[in-house]
Order: sequence, then C-alpha cells, then structure tokens
Amino acid sequence: MISALTTAQKMIISGRVIDDSDRPISYANVLLIRASDSTFVKGTSTNDNGSFEFSVQESQYLIKASFIGYKTVTRYVDITSNTVLDDFILTEGAETLEQIDIIARKPTITRQPDRLIFNVENTALIEGSTLQVLKNTPGVIVSDAGINIKSAPAVIYINERRVQLSSTELLQLLESAPANSIKSVEVITNPPASYDADSGSVINIIMSKNLITGYRGSVYSNYTQGVFPRYNYGTSHFFKNSKINFNVNYNYSNEKINRDQDDRVNYLDNNNLIDEIWQSDVNRNTWTETHNANLNFDYFIDDNNTLSVTSTALFMPYFKYKIRNNTIIEDSANNFLSRFTADNLSRDEKYNIGTDIIFKHRFEDESSLTFNGHFTLFDYNRDQDVFSNFFDSDNAFIDDAEFNTVANQNTEIFTAKVDYKLPISEESNFDAGAKFSKVLTDSDITRTDIVNGVSIINPQDSDAFRYDEEVSAAYANYSTSWDKWSLNLGMRVEYTEIEGTSLTLNETNYQDYLNWFPNASISYQLLEDMSLYTSYKRSITRPSYTNLNPFTFYLNENTVVLGNPNLTPTYLDHYKIGTSFLEYFTVEAYYQVYNDNIVELPRQDNTTNIIAFTPINIDLKEEFGFDFLFDYYPTNRWNIYAVTSFYKTTEEANFGEGNVRLEQWSNFSVLSNNLMLLEDNSLSINLTMYWAGKNLQGLRVVDDRIISMLTVSKSILKKKGTISLSVEDLFNEQDYNINVRYLNQSNSNFTNLDNRFIKLGFRYNFGNTKLSTNERATQAEERDRIEDLD
Repeated sequence: MISALTTAQKMIISGRVIDDSDRPISYANVLLIRASDSTFVKGTSTNDNGSFEFSVQESQYLIKASFIGYKTVTRYVDITSNTVLDDFILTEGAETLEQIDIIARKPTITRQPDRLIFNVENTALIEGSTLQVLKNTPGVIVSDAGINIKSAPAVIYINERRVQLSSTELLQLLESAPANSIKSVEVITNPPASYDADSGSVINIIMSKNLITGYRGSVYSNYTQGVFPRYNYGTSHFFKNSKINFNVNYNYSNEKINRDQDDRVNYLDNNNLIDEIWQSDVNRNTWTETHNANLNFDYFIDDNNTLSVTSTALFMPYFKYKIRNNTIIEDSANNFLSRFTADNLSRDEKYNIGTDIIFKHRFEDESSLTFNGHFTLFDYNRDQDVFSNFFDSDNAFIDDAEFNTVANQNTEIFTAKVDYKLPISEESNFDAGAKFSKVLTDSDITRTDIVNGVSIINPQDSDAFRYDEEVSAAYANYSTSWDKWSLNLGMRVEYTEIEGTSLTLNETNYQDYLNWFPNASISYQLLEDMSLYTSYKRSITRPSYTNLNPFTFYLNENTVVLGNPNLTPTYLDHYKIGTSFLEYFTVEAYYQVYNDNIVELPRQDNTTNIIAFTPINIDLKEEFGFDFLFDYYPTNRWNIYAVTSFYKTTEEANFGEGNVRLEQWSNFSVLSNNLMLLEDNSLSINLTMYWAGKNLQGLRVVDDRIISMLTVSKSILKKKGTISLSVEDLFNEQDYNINVRYLNQSNSNFTNLDNRFIKLGFRYNFGNTKLSTNERATQAEERDRIEDLD
C-alpha cells in the first residue's frame, strides 16, 4: 500500500543544441523517447539560446535533436537524478540539404479566400530590389504614379506594419531595399478588421523569421543604365542573441531620371468645336540624392514581454526638377498662330522621420496584448522659378514673363494603438483593438512676380493653410474553421473630425463623420482538390493632405495644379466569389463600387486657355470582372504562372454642364516563368510579361501597354556573393497614351518614361548567413496620405 501511494520522483533533464561553430540553434526539435520500447514520451523546441528542458521520471531514454538542414543526433541517457547533458552538436547534412531544396520549390502561388500569396524564396527575384519583386507579383502594377492592384491603389505593409511614406518616397525606398530577406508577398483584397479602414487593397511583404543567434551583414551596390546612369549603394547589419534583435540598414542613391511627354489640348468654342490646338513638347529631368535608413530593435524582457523600437528616416538634401516646354498654338486647320516656351527649375529639400515604440505582453493562455505609439515628422520645401518667352505668328519674340514660388509643408502625425489577440481554440481566434490618430499640417506658398527686374509679391496666389484631423477607431475580428468550412468576420468603426483653414482667405472647412466597415469571408472544401469561397469588404480612402490644400502650383502660366479643400472620402464596397480546382486553376468573379471616388483630372478652361490638374470627387465608379489563374510546375525547377482578367469599368460625374458616363471593357494578363538551373540551383532566371489593355482611369482612357522584365542571378563565392542582371521594357512598349474626351474637354498626352534600362547588381553577405533579419517598417497609415508637391 505504501508503494502504491508513493508517486515517482520527478527529475529535470536540460541541455543545449548548437552547430559545429558553437552557435546556438533556436527552435530545434528535441524528442524524448523511452529506450525500452522506443515509444514517444514528449517533445519540445529549443529557445533563443538553444536550450531545452524536460521534467521526467527515473528511467532510460533516447533524446533525439534535429533541425532542418542538419544531421539528427540521438543520445542514450540513464536518468537517476537531475541531469545537465553535454551539448548536442548538429552538423550540416548533404541529404537533408537536398530535401530543403525540394521543399523550397513550393508552388509560387497560394490562393486563400481573402488573399493571394506569392512565394519568392529561391527565385531570381530575391537578388533584386523589393520594388522589382512587387513588379513581378501577380495583379500588381507599379508606375510613376504609385503601386496598384490592377486599377486600384494598394497600401503597402511589411510584416503587417504599414509603410509610412508618401507614394514617391515609397517607390524610392522599395527600389533601394534589397529583396533577399523576403519570404513571400501577400496580395490581400479583403483585409480583416485589424487593418485600417482605408486599406481597401493591401500588399503585405513577409520577411523571413529569425532562427539562429549571431551576426549577419551585407554590402550591395547596383548600377542602372537608362537614359542616364543611376547608382545605388547600401549596407545592412543584424545581430541577435537571447535578449535582443538589432537591425540597421542604410542606403544611398544618386539618380537622374528623364521623362518626355507630348501633350495636346483642343480648346473648344461654345459649340464644342475646335477653336485652337495647343501642342506641347515637354522634357523633364529630375536629379536626386537620397539617404534612407531603417532601424529595428527588439528587447526580450522575458518570455512574455517584448519591447520594440522601429524608426524609418528619409533625407533628401538635393533635388532638382527641370522642365523644358515648347508649346505651339494652331487654329483648327493647323495653321500656326503663335508659340511660347516655359522653363521650370525647382530645388527641393525634404526629410521624413517616423518612429514606433511597441510593447507586447503574452499571457499564459497564449493571448497577447500589444501597445503601439507612433510619431512622424515630415518637412518639405520647394523653391521654384518659371521663365517664359512668347512669340507671335511670325515666330518673332514679343515678350517674356518670370515668377518665383516658395512652398513649405510641415506635417506631424501622432498615433496610439492597442491590439488584443485571443486564441479561443486551435481552430478559432478573436482579435480586438482601438486606435487614435491626430494629424497637424501647416503649409504656405508665396508667389513673387518678376517685373522689369523688380520682385513683387502676388497676394492672389499666396496663401497659408492649416489642417487638423483626428480619427478614433475600434475593431473586432473573429475567425474559425470546422469540418470543411472556414469563416472570418470583422467589424471596424471610425469617427473622423477634420478642420482645414485657409489663413489668408480666412476660410474654414469642417467635416465630421462616423462610419462602419464590415468584412466577411467564408470558404468550403467541396472536394479534395476543389474549394469554393466568397468575401465582402467595405473600406474608405481619405484625401491626401496636399490635395486638400487650396494652393495653386504653377508649372507654367497655362498649366497649374490646384488643391481642393472640399474633397470628401471615397467609400468602396468589394464583393468576390471564386473557386480553386484541380490544384492548378482558380476562377473568380468580383464586383466593386466606389462612392465619391477621388481622382485628379486635367480640366481645361476654354476661355482662359488654362489647364488645371485638380482632385475632385466623381459621383460613381463601378467595376466588375472575371479572373482566371493558372499555376503549374512542369518540372521541380520550372514554374509557370498565368492570369487573365476581363473587366468592365464605369465612371460617372456631373460637372454642371451635363452628366458624364463612360464605360470601358479591359483585359489584364500576366505570364511569368521562374527557372532554377545548374546542379546546385545557383542560377535563377525570371521572365515576366504583362498585357495591360485599354482601360478607364479617372475619366481618362489609357491605351494598351506591354510590360516586360527579365532577371538573372548567379550565386558565387561559396554562395556568399550574388551577381544579378535585370532588363526592363524589353520591347519598348511600356510607354502609354492617355485620352480625355467628354463634354467640353478634349486633350491627350503621350508619356515616354525612363523605364527601359539594364541593371547590374552585386551583393556580398558575411557573418552568420543563416540569419534572417527582423526588418520591418513603421505602421502609421496616416503617413500614406503625405504627398510631394508636384
């Protein structure tokens, strides 16, 4: 009886798993197996220091330690007391490494109800820039205007944290950021409620996770030859131990970008017949020197608490913007009437610094609470000189004009956010959170006319503007799965208060609104190789701070950019239904409707002969279409991805002179090939072709385009170095023509961008090259609405 009532004494076994260079291996699998009958007892994973621990009864055991890429080590132990084992030393194994190569060649495309996941590991793309990866991501279109998912603007996240830069800065950052740490790219068309309400479509870049402690660094450089040469240099450094992650990146770029543009404006009479034809030959060169830096620091206070600091900084000490414009004016019979030239020279300075402080606490039930505080400081200054010469019908000089504008913009953004995540069960999760943001923008512009060498302030085109915005938000999201079903439901509510004041005109615009933003997605596994899914999402797009600014920016005397303080938000309702079948195929149908869609339109005044680019709310935009996707591996080294989308866009607006309704059927198609060659897979090739058919964007018809990219990379120096070669616009078909024709509007332009180039790059990694960084970007969504003066 005494023996039966006595419980067996518990012993503690502990140990450490390291590699053959004495570096700890985190997340290694350690199994405890009974020696007498080889039955499994329990298992665990090593911590950041490579350590593990078991509580066991007195007995004989086998302990097996393993990690991907290493040979498994098995050891016999006889436990009679608390025991500290000798280190388990794992060495790399050729057979295991070959298995890794096979596993890494997973399908390039994964389709989920609310997103498409583009896996880029072990492809040639990771040796280019992050922007180059996005250019090759299915459904994503990158242009000078920004990053779109087909025709809709996309919001960029890195590891679910929003990149907090203006569209121009974002393109610069992604072009300079290396892609070698990217695991996958998620194209999320139905973001859950935890994403901000203006995240209508999201691109989330997933960086590789940290596994091994130590130090890793790299240096890299790119040379690009387009119309002019461009240079890019950078370095990144990452250190990790049991208590900290530290990552810092720095990049310098020096660029001169060319753009040629042919513009035509048909100024009309009262009967909407051509009165005068203005044809402009415009050349624009942009010189920039840019410094980018990104810092991430994680401090693991203990197993349940983490403190993080993330900071992103952009400094542009040199920016020169030079436009040469020659405009010829003819009558309706193409007889020469007159001409003028307009030279515009601008010099800018800009810095943009954003910092996040994040504290995360993990509870014993695996739930977590995260607090995030954010601050952004953005400062922008532009000094612009415009000089024009005017010629008569005999092409003789008759007069000139000169003016100067000085514009400044200072923006401060404060946000506070809290998120709670609760895993209810293995199949169900609940998220909830709240956020408050405040944005303050002060800007001013002063125009000075130069008359007979004397500077005279023009009060009509000088102003000061103050913008104050506060947004309070809360959300809840629930996801679950059972049998063959998966369900995600979310709701977000946001209350917005806006006050914009023109100090010079003494005018104030006040707006406040409360909105609800539901989202839902559900999927059903009908057969082993066939699933059905559907989703709905409501989102908002708020105007940028620059667009709300009422200033007038003169490109020349007859071409201006106007702000609009009366802009209201755009609301988008997006519906989708689809099916994936036979492993390789996906078919989707979708419908999306925009209310009060914000577009920047070229609006010509047929009386003053001035064309103004003005952001306005159009009444309605609708789009519905059908997507067909195919993803296939002919061999384990070759992947083919193809998509074609047929869709119809309808846009409607009323300008007071009558109603405008335009419709356009379009096709968007992609064909992408990824190849891995040589016995060790050290040579990678990617060839991607896009066809963007004629489409409708903001009451403008954009003609057909062919977008093409070829990337080749080769590992060298025992795979610590990589050389890469990229060629873009192979067929010189990426330039495009835009036409405007409705009511009393008739204009067009052809834009020849500096997008045909060859890029040669080199990267060298040193230190523990098995490390992956903790690189990320800060997340304030309010920063996305910062725009450069144009």
